[in-house]
Order: sequence, then structure tokens, then C-alpha cells
Amino acid sequence: MYVLLTILIVIAAVLLTLLVLVQNSKGGGLAAGFSSGNQVMGAPKTADFLEKASWTLIAIIVALSIVAVGVKKSEAAASVEGSVVAGQAQEELEAAQAAQAVPEFDAEVAEELAE
Repeated sequence: MYVLLTILIVIAAVLLTLLVLVQNSKGGGLAAGFSSGNQVMGAPKTADFLEKASWTLIAIIVALSIVAVGVKKSEAAASVEGSVVAGQAQEELEAAQAAQAVPEFDAEVAEELAE
């Protein structure tokens, strides 16, 4: 899940970079070449669209980054919790095996001593 979010963030960042390169700081840029009086998407509307698209991509990047941090922390906590539980289970198994082995050993030693 974290990898998917990272890929989406990179894609959004590349799109944002392209949108910023298309824009001109004074509202021209590539949009200025498409300006004509009777176009529906003329230069001013194109500049507005590009600005709104830029802000939307910024918001998407911020939101995905926050979600990615949360996912990474939950995955890390789950892996640590899993390793702690696995370690405790291994310790209990070893303790149980040792507890079973000690009486058998003592019984054997007692038999040898009895002889």
C-alpha cells in the first residue's frame, strides 16, 4: 500500500511540474498561443484552469503524503508487534522444551545414581 501511495505521489508531482512549466508567471505561457476572441477555453480561462489544476495537485500530494506516513507507521507497528509476539512465542516454546527436558534429565540422573 505504501508503494502504491508513493507511486501516486510521484505521478502527481510530475504532473504538477508539467503544469507549472506550461504556466507563465504573468498568465501567458503556452496558454497565450491559444488566445482568440471566440474560443470557449481562451487564454484567461486556460490560465484559471491551469491554476486550479495546480492547486488541486498540490492538495492531492499533501493528502497522499499524510496518508502514506500513516500507512508506513501502521505497517511498521504491525511488523514490530509481529516480531515481538513471535519472539515471545519462541521464548515460551524454548522455556517449555527446557522444562520438559529437565525432569527427564533428572530422572535419568536419579536412575544412574540409584544404581
